[in-house]
Amino acid sequence: MTSNIAIARGALGNIPPISLAFSRWLLVFLIIFPFIYQSIFKKKKYFKEEFWKLTFLASTGYVGCGALPYISGLTTTVTNMSIIYALSPIFIVLLSAYIYKERLKIFQYSGVILSLLGVSFIIFKGNFNNFVNLNFTTGDLWIFGAAISWSLFSIFLINWKSKFSIIERFTLMSFIGSIILAPLFIVEHLYFLPTKFDTIYLEFSLVAALFPGIIAFLMYTKLQQVVGASIAGLTVYLMPIYGSIYGMVLFSENLVHFHFYGALMVLLGIFLAKKKYK
Repeated sequence: MTSNIAIARGALGNIPPISLAFSRWLLVFLIIFPFIYQSIFKKKKYFKEEFWKLTFLASTGYVGCGALPYISGLTTTVTNMSIIYALSPIFIVLLSAYIYKERLKIFQYSGVILSLLGVSFIIFKGNFNNFVNLNFTTGDLWIFGAAISWSLFSIFLINWKSKFSIIERFTLMSFIGSIILAPLFIVEHLYFLPTKFDTIYLEFSLVAALFPGIIAFLMYTKLQQVVGASIAGLTVYLMPIYGSIYGMVLFSENLVHFHFYGALMVLLGIFLAKKKYK
């Protein structure tokens, strides 16, 4: 995911955000589908009964979490995006507690509050006057929305059982996600940010499809199989680190005090919220 955030920032001025999201998922589908279409067609009778679940997952994980980071990259930094997006485990804890009526411990509530304070500290740049005057970067709110979208996707992806394999469901959701994004892409192209269909467009689309799309998905799935979902989920702790490195090396971003303090609060809050209590 951190590489996807870096791509979102790098795409600024090169390819519009909805165009990139649409092209990414369409390419993912076109690349994988020829290899597994036979197994999908054998299970086509299940597609109708799972259609709305697949559509919800595609809307949250592929449209919301696919397009919002690219929109965020228009106005905020890779460092901000990676730290704020690392908040997603907090939303998973809160939403799971609400949806499945799970009771949280006092330390988990403390972790939630601490993480939200950390993100607020970053959004308002550690300045209380910015909070009072509601002075913030809109891109920080877009990536905040992406974190919520990813959390909804993660919760229901795990709890909704499917007759399709992981790679089959991934391919179908890529297809549905690209269909949902298609009219948004047309509106963006005609009325807001026209897409130049040049080599830069093709390069960004391919990189977004291959690295944070197919390769990252397959590697994360393999990691879950080897070490389990709980430990694999801890990789989110690395996002602020990688995000800061990408920001400094690729985009000459500066780390300032509110990044350090905000990230510390977010990560400590995630630790408290995700810790198992008896």
